[in-house]
Amino acid sequence: MRKYIREIAITIAVLAGLTGCEDSNYYQITGYAQGGVYSVKYRGAKIQPGKVKVQVDSILNLIDCTLSGYNKGSDLSRFNAGDSIILSPMLAEIYEQSYRMWEHTAGAFDVAGGPLFDIWGFGFTKGEMPSAKQIQNTLQNCGTGRLKAPEDIKALTGKKICSTDFLKTPGVAPKLNFNAIAQGYSCDVIAKHLKKLGVTDMLVDIGEIYCCGHNPAGKGWGIGIDNPTDGNDAPGQDIREKFDSQGKSLGIVTSGNYRKFYIKDGKKYSHTIDPLTGYPVTHNLLSATVLAPTASEADALATYFMVIGEEASKEYLSKHPDLEACLITGSEVWKSWE
Repeated sequence: MRKYIREIAITIAVLAGLTGCEDSNYYQITGYAQGGVYSVKYRGAKIQPGKVKVQVDSILNLIDCTLSGYNKGSDLSRFNAGDSIILSPMLAEIYEQSYRMWEHTAGAFDVAGGPLFDIWGFGFTKGEMPSAKQIQNTLQNCGTGRLKAPEDIKALTGKKICSTDFLKTPGVAPKLNFNAIAQGYSCDVIAKHLKKLGVTDMLVDIGEIYCCGHNPAGKGWGIGIDNPTDGNDAPGQDIREKFDSQGKSLGIVTSGNYRKFYIKDGKKYSHTIDPLTGYPVTHNLLSATVLAPTASEADALATYFMVIGEEASKEYLSKHPDLEACLITGSEVWKSWE
């Protein structure tokens, strides 16, 4: 599931010749990852920008080779195909995060709903307008509830496993889809690495965002939230709302139903599938932007909010004052920070 959020344009000169010691200048590195362009703006690294880029590219390549469902040679694709793989720490870690979020949301966030996304045409295979019987049959073979707890899976790290090893009891092999958390997770992994390099201020943008510290003007990072209207396919071109990070360490993620959908017999079917019912959601929430301590959490919660809708999301936020969110429904915008 591809979600978009972009920083308000800030011009940063990319300087060359940085020495091996910590530098107070800001730098920017860019490249291609996860079907789009990534951008990292930072200061404080103890190595040259060229070396930072090599390391960031290497990490993103590792993520692609581990978690991508579009890379047919990735660990995840091979796992879903029933092949044997060596369980990596990365796959075990994102599984644990996803499992905990499944528990936290009472099943409304579920990476083991991969076959449901596929039959509707929003996963890794083509599909469109499944029958009620097909949906019901697919539901029976989906769900994290069929799978082992993270501590049991973590014990398999470094060993050769296949998808049926995740099952609590014998049954149809699971197919996992981490699209609703993988980009946020990627931001967190990059940010964690940059902090080890001494980075004190950064904005990591991989389709989702993690930021901390300040921008070159000494202010919080400026974030733009796209207007969730059909046809707004260019991130940052039509901004609906703005947010100032105020120097906080935050994951910032938007999920919406305005870029990936299809219309059949005059009815719009969005890519947000409720894993509990097997059907696309029908409420009026067009996009949900979540600000959380990590981008992984923000990513998963933004998807969760798009499943449960506006009012349930507001209720959730009232019980979690450590989170911020912006919910957009047509002409209405609700922001928890106002």
